[in-house]
Amino acid sequence: MPRQKKISKKSIRKIKAAKPEKEELLLQSPRGMRDILPADQIYWQQVRRVSEKAAADFGYRRIDVPLVEFTNIFSRSIGEGTDIIDKEMYSFSTKGGEKVSLRPEFTAGIARAYIQHGMHVSPKPVKLYYTGPCYRYDRPQEGRFREFFQFGCEALGEQDPVIDAQMIQMGWRVIYQLGIKNVRVNVNSIGCPSCRKSYRNLLIHYFESKKQKLCIDCKRRLETNPLRILDCKEDKCVQVRASAPQSIDHLCEECRTHFKELLEYLEELEIPFELDSNLVRGLDYYTKTVFEFMSVSESGEEKRKNALGGGGRYDGLVKMLGGENTPAVGFSLGLDRLAAEMKKLGARIYKEPKPRVFLAQLGVFAKKKSLKMFEGLERSGIRVAESFGRGSLKSQLKVADRLGVEITLILGQKEAIDQTVIVKDMASGNQEIIDAGKVIDEIKRRLKK
Repeated sequence: MPRQKKISKKSIRKIKAAKPEKEELLLQSPRGMRDILPADQIYWQQVRRVSEKAAADFGYRRIDVPLVEFTNIFSRSIGEGTDIIDKEMYSFSTKGGEKVSLRPEFTAGIARAYIQHGMHVSPKPVKLYYTGPCYRYDRPQEGRFREFFQFGCEALGEQDPVIDAQMIQMGWRVIYQLGIKNVRVNVNSIGCPSCRKSYRNLLIHYFESKKQKLCIDCKRRLETNPLRILDCKEDKCVQVRASAPQSIDHLCEECRTHFKELLEYLEELEIPFELDSNLVRGLDYYTKTVFEFMSVSESGEEKRKNALGGGGRYDGLVKMLGGENTPAVGFSLGLDRLAAEMKKLGARIYKEPKPRVFLAQLGVFAKKKSLKMFEGLERSGIRVAESFGRGSLKSQLKVADRLGVEITLILGQKEAIDQTVIVKDMASGNQEIIDAGKVIDEIKRRLKK
């Protein structure tokens, strides 16, 4: 038997010191996530401005909740049988062994914050709004992302259907003011836990008789969450549910009155709405009112529908998480979908106010003085542009001309030493030398004139 060669200590050290092969650097965003570039930010800025102004106009105050929550906040409130909990959450364990998840939606976290910070003692309703990213490990499709952004409002502590109507009014106004004019609201009532129990049994009985015609997911939903079958987009399930019992035919007296009053408010507001008996929303915590905002457009004989957001009432959520019995209602809009719809329709976009003054400089000393002058002009409310990185005066004046400013301030080495500045009227080409300390007052006078 051949003698095995002994490995030297020096070779062992070399093996240990050898660096592992570098992992390939992928210069792209993860699947289902993307960069929002400056060319698209003009739409996003308009969405943010309009939505946040609407929230303020209706008396809602901003709240920010963590991006990460304990997983059971979502599993208990959203429901174990829902797609979000079963297969769409980014969940993981921390180094301390805590089970946490990236938020798939905002409402559960806001209900948790309402309980934690004792907001139940505040005047009712407690009106809150939010905006930010959410995460769902869903298969990316057109208009859907794993990282998506939402704006929404929540009103906690009031059960009057006038608040439901106001929520719909606010969401509809935001969409309409963004230039998406053909908006319809789909609305339904899924009742309260007491009347929904008997309706759920009717649904189970109906779908059990049609079980062989359901898709695989809906066969599973039949055992866990039969109402979700009404929301399935599979063709065969759509056909089966066409003859299913409707929730509004099985409401208790309280829920029927609540829904009737809501519809009367919507008629008074002249908001276009349509009853949709198959609308249930995807989360377990909903009660009574559920609604969805749809953009509808027609191309030839084809009618295109695009859901832009939705919401509903969740009277039992706060109590379910350990708080007091608290009626509540809310809605959210998808910023991604709103921006995409605006772009598709050629809707009005947000335009930054144009600068009226340009600051040009020549030489290192002049550049130092220009920084302070630029700050002074900005602090005085004068929109000013600059091109500090450009060398020649000619190239800087070209930038000023392209921006269409009214006045250009020129600061060279001599002006910096003399504490003066050249003021050039871009329309006439006339130039005047003035004291640097008086430049702000002089510019204000000229712009006002």
